[in-house]
Amino acid sequence: MRRPWAWAVGGLALAGLLRRRRDAAVGAVDPRADELRVKLAESRSTVEEREVPAPEDAEARRRAVHESARATVAQMRKR
Repeated sequence: MRRPWAWAVGGLALAGLLRRRRDAAVGAVDPRADELRVKLAESRSTVEEREVPAPEDAEARRRAVHESARATVAQMRKR
């Protein structure tokens, strides 16, 4: 008779634990979330305020990055 009771008590304990975790996950709001939202909004406005807009075309962006890298390498070799 001990084993069925042990299984029943264990099952109830597991159900209680899972319910507690679910309730905690649903009701809990991370206090850092608002800070992250503010930072994200600031970074978006910073991107919009750039003096030189980033090229829309991926190929043009790739060429610009490579040209910048080549210029940097050439400058480093001169030293």
